[in-house]
Amino acid sequence: MVENIPLISHHHDGLTIEGFSRAAVQTCWRVNELKLLFDVGAQPWDFMGTPTLFITHAHLDHIVSLPSYVSRRRMMKMDPPVIYLPDSAVDEAWDMLQTFRRLDRGAMPCELVGLNAGDEIEHGREYLVTAVPTRHTITSLGFIVYHRRHKLKPEFVNLSGPEIRDLKLAGTEITTEQRVPVFAYTGDTSPPGLDNNPEFYKAKVLVSELTFVAPEHRKEKIHKHGHMHVDDYRQRADRFENELVIAGHLSTRYHDKQVKTMVRRVLPDMLKGRLKLWI
Repeated sequence: MVENIPLISHHHDGLTIEGFSRAAVQTCWRVNELKLLFDVGAQPWDFMGTPTLFITHAHLDHIVSLPSYVSRRRMMKMDPPVIYLPDSAVDEAWDMLQTFRRLDRGAMPCELVGLNAGDEIEHGREYLVTAVPTRHTITSLGFIVYHRRHKLKPEFVNLSGPEIRDLKLAGTEITTEQRVPVFAYTGDTSPPGLDNNPEFYKAKVLVSELTFVAPEHRKEKIHKHGHMHVDDYRQRADRFENELVIAGHLSTRYHDKQVKTMVRRVLPDMLKGRLKLWI
């Protein structure tokens, strides 16, 4: 196995979250069981086997390894990947791939799909991914993955199997769809990116950003540049309904020990034990 960046892995209730995230360096995530990638600031070798990628925004530390991802899948004779990204970034991303095609003398087969806030993408039969607006210095999106379940409508609960079958054959809609948010990813965002999308707080697993932790760093400047401070988590501690909150994208100004000390000073119970620092 080729390991070219220091990946971290965490397993929670049937989901394996893997990745690396450091502000202005590299950010990439995989949820293996969902067969989904998020951001491509780096392209770990074994991540290339996952054929669907969602990109939050076009800053280099989130998109720069896109040519590697596409090229490696072609080299290994895999199907072209499907890559979702903000619609405003599609043309430039395509131009970037074509530039590398000319440099590399190799094809860059892929499908780039532009998204706007509110767009929904079916992912297999059971899952749906929704794009939501976040707040950064350029156009950015967050993503919420829903598990779709179909439940029999209350008025049909007491019917027999043959009666339900006959209704279905007659074209009657006998079920309602329920959507359960199982995974959410904010990408880079200031607090409104969370607050304006309440489903972030309800997802089973939330991966968000926590770029700054030092008390002397000014919140208004941090928010202006589309990021969050640990105090933003403290102020919203009661809103997190998630089973697990993963905080990544920490600034390179801090080493790991500083991060742990400063965060525990502000959040001594670590959101009742649900907060995991991605360090």
